[in-house]
Amino acid sequence: MVKILPNKPSPGTISLIIFCFLASVVVRVAGSAPALAQEMGGQRSYDNAALAQAGPEPDNNTEICEPMGEPSVLLAALSSRQDQLATREAYIDGREQTLKVAEARIAEQLAALRGAEERLAATLAQADDAAENDVAQLTEVYERMKPADAAGIFETMDIQFAAGFFARMRPDSAANIMAELPSELAYSISVVMAGRNANAPRE
Repeated sequence: MVKILPNKPSPGTISLIIFCFLASVVVRVAGSAPALAQEMGGQRSYDNAALAQAGPEPDNNTEICEPMGEPSVLLAALSSRQDQLATREAYIDGREQTLKVAEARIAEQLAALRGAEERLAATLAQADDAAENDVAQLTEVYERMKPADAAGIFETMDIQFAAGFFARMRPDSAANIMAELPSELAYSISVVMAGRNANAPRE
């Protein structure tokens, strides 16, 4: 029995098929090239716009925070401030010391003034006592004198002064001396004495 084998394609046929396939690929690539270029251009434009909006790329060498300054400058400022505070504190301490000294002087002056007032009061009291003693002794002298002699002295005295002596005398001595006085003078002395007694408190 004779077998029938299939016919093998000739080399020319294979070359033709490959050529047609390559031509078809080239045509497809050529047809889609404009769209692909447009798409790639649009994507590139979008990327460029995004980069422009985002700003320049940060440099790794650029510091984010600015330095606060040289340490020496800060130390100098702190030292100056400390010196100012020390100066003001010394000024305040000096003022307080001055006030304390002034207060001490004022206290001393007040104490001296009080002492002077006390001495003056004591002196006035002694003077009053001395004057009182003098008046009492002089009154006793007038009482011991003869009424006519004492009346002659009272005639030359001021009425107010004479009335003061009569007010200190014993009633009998005052009556004897007043009897020797002119009636008008005796009346005037009596009025003055009555006026003083009228102002005296009564119980």
